[in-house]
Amino acid sequence: MAKHEQQAAVLVTGGGTGIGAAVARWLREAGDEVAILGRRPEALAAVAASTGALDVVCDVSDAGQVAGAVALVVERFGRLDGLVLNAGVMVPGGISELSLADWDALVSVNLTGAFHVARCALPALLASRGAVVSVASVAALRASAEMGGYAVTKAGLVMLTQSLAVDHAHQGLRANVVCPGWTVTEMADSEMAAFGAPRGLGVRQAYEQVTSLVPARRPASASEVAAVVAWLLSDASSYVNGAVIPVDGAGIAVDVGTLPFDPRVQVRPDPSP
Repeated sequence: MAKHEQQAAVLVTGGGTGIGAAVARWLREAGDEVAILGRRPEALAAVAASTGALDVVCDVSDAGQVAGAVALVVERFGRLDGLVLNAGVMVPGGISELSLADWDALVSVNLTGAFHVARCALPALLASRGAVVSVASVAALRASAEMGGYAVTKAGLVMLTQSLAVDHAHQGLRANVVCPGWTVTEMADSEMAAFGAPRGLGVRQAYEQVTSLVPARRPASASEVAAVVAWLLSDASSYVNGAVIPVDGAGIAVDVGTLPFDPRVQVRPDPSP
C-alpha cells in the first residue's frame, strides 16, 4: 500500500498460494504488515517464512474460525487498513452437472466465506477508513461453458463488494473488485493439466492454447494481478470505489461474433446428434 503515516495492516485470505501469496509478497516488500489466512498450514508457513507475513490457519467457511482469526489479526497489528478477499475454490461443471455438495462447497467458500470475513473485519476497516479488494474472475462477468456454479459465486462476490462500497463509502471505506483472466497459479496449473492431458499438451502448452484468442495471447502472472490489488488498496486510488476491473489481457473485450473471421479460428461442427 502507498504512503501512510505508519505501516498499513492488511489481511489477505487465501494467502498461501497463487494471487493471495503474490499480494502478500508485494505488500511486504512495500513495508506493510500482512496477515495471510488459509486452510493449509504448510502453504501458509512457506509464504510466511519467505515474506515475514503473519500466518493464521482459518477456514473462511466457518464463521467461528473467521471471528477468531480476524480478532487475532486486529489485536496483533492494532488496526486493519486493508482486506483482500481472495480465498476461493473451483469446481467445474454446468448447473445441470453440479451436485448439491459441489454447489455448497462453492458457495460456502467463494461467497459465504467472503461475507464472514468482511462482516468481522468491517468495524476495524471503518475505524481506519480502509479498503477492501475482492479477487473475483472474468467468470463473474461473462458466462462460460461448464462453469455455472463458479461463475455464480464470483458474480455474487462482485455484488457483495459493491454493496460494501455503496453502504459505507460515506464512512471512508473503499471496496473494489479485480477480475483476473487466466493467471499462472497452482489452481490454474491443475486445470491446465486436466485440459492438456487428453490433448497431449503439457501445462505450458495448455496455457498457450487456452489464451490463444486472448488479445495479449498469454496468461497473467500472479504478480501482475497483485500489482492491481495493491494499487486499489493504496491512497493512489482514493476516489476509486465500487469498481470492477478486468485483469485479463483484453479477453472480455473480444466480440465473440467476429471470432470466425479470425484466420486462426477453425469452427468445429457440433458433435451432438
